[in-house]
Amino acid sequence: MTAPGKVYLVGAGPGDPELITARGLRRLNEADVVLYDALVHPDQLNVARPDAELVFVGKRAGRVSERQAQINRKLVQAAREGKTVVRLKGGDPYLFGRGSEEAELLASEGIPFEVVPGVPSPLAATAYAGLALTHRELASSVAYVTATESVEKDRAGHDWAKLATATQTLVIFMGMRKLDSLMKLLIEHGRPADTPAAVVQWASLPQQRTVVGTVGDIHQRASEAGLGLPALTIVGDVVRLRDNLRWFDTKPLFGKRILVTRAVHQARSLAALLRDEGAQPILAPTIRIAPPSDAGPLHDAVTHLDCYDWILFTSSNTVDAFFSAISHAGLDVRALGGTKVCAIGAKTKAALRARGVDADLVPEDARAEGVIAALQPLLAGRTRILLPRAEIAREVLPDSLREAGAEVDIVAAYRNLPPEPKEVERIRSLVDPVESEAVLLTSSSTVQNLFDVLDEDAVGHLNALDLFSIGPITTRTAERLGLAVAATSPEQTIESLVATVRAYYASAGDADA
Repeated sequence: MTAPGKVYLVGAGPGDPELITARGLRRLNEADVVLYDALVHPDQLNVARPDAELVFVGKRAGRVSERQAQINRKLVQAAREGKTVVRLKGGDPYLFGRGSEEAELLASEGIPFEVVPGVPSPLAATAYAGLALTHRELASSVAYVTATESVEKDRAGHDWAKLATATQTLVIFMGMRKLDSLMKLLIEHGRPADTPAAVVQWASLPQQRTVVGTVGDIHQRASEAGLGLPALTIVGDVVRLRDNLRWFDTKPLFGKRILVTRAVHQARSLAALLRDEGAQPILAPTIRIAPPSDAGPLHDAVTHLDCYDWILFTSSNTVDAFFSAISHAGLDVRALGGTKVCAIGAKTKAALRARGVDADLVPEDARAEGVIAALQPLLAGRTRILLPRAEIAREVLPDSLREAGAEVDIVAAYRNLPPEPKEVERIRSLVDPVESEAVLLTSSSTVQNLFDVLDEDAVGHLNALDLFSIGPITTRTAERLGLAVAATSPEQTIESLVATVRAYYASAGDADA
């Protein structure tokens, strides 16, 4: 008989994918099966193993969702099959998340479980909206209450005569649908109508919206603003702190919806930089990295590295593919021996360093001209150079090296492929001013592939967005295709690209003012 697996009840946090705990990420990475809710950020699922089974069991008010009994059956069944199961829940599992009910079930079934707490939504909603929950001078007590299905049930389920004034700060979960009646209950039971109140929707995410008013008018204000679910209502004098404590929704790119066209494995660092500026990154990878059509030349090269004086690495993709080939050949970093290494770009340098290799040369200028200028003084007669790179690439660099007297062997380390057919429709739908405001063009390949998957109408939509390019070569590719680039990054790094976007919108804001 198979020994039961283990279930981890993991709090995913309130929305921002980086607010999950380190322990939660570790358990997620170990899971065979992940059952996740609707409010779990999709980027967190990227941490799961590629072979993990991801099961959506989302629950949203007013929408079709898995009944709790079905979720319970899935948990028990997967665990009885000896699998490691993560039940990934928005916020904290035990704060209005039914996690305790699931834990009780697992205990009754004799299935081992562990609870990994998460950042509760009230902590994020108040922190990210600039409200706080407590304050030495304004509030030293706080209560959480969940709204229920009807006003009648509210009156029966909660003792509003005590609850309305029991604490200085009151946080109401799931109360948007009857905010008016809830506020009337508070007033009826002694809460002054002029008590400050706020509603925070999509807490901790770039689409966060905050409306401030009083107990007497917050329903009207939230309705006029069109706030919906998910949202929390905060009642109390701490709401007065917002003007001084705001930090999130004042970020330079707050709320900007920006398409990221990089390959998935490269997009995460760029998405993180955008989030740091308050933007909402939307992954729309127009490129896939795949092994070369013929891996033979690369294998031959890594097994004869002693034949070369220099190896030129042009990207972190090249580094990954090269060292994967070394490992596949049963070798390690010692295979480089006395061969010198040139890294083009800071990210390539860092990728090599992570493999235990310090580059002998990192040209300040990452363009072909800069690489030649840096390398040429170091080239002796008939210097042999190995250039692993993408299967299809520009010939400027190898041709220039040959003109300088070097012997250059080019080997394909990987291929840049267009997106899978199933992704094409999604990308087309995102290239729309309703869905997005800007697109980051991170290479000529991403531009060409994006253009190729769009029809004529979609190309028109693309030109209605703000297009930002990572460098002049990418810009020239875009312009050749008839696309108008709003701004080009002065340096070919993602940090410079994000800084370019920030400066562009700051300038636009100044012009509007």
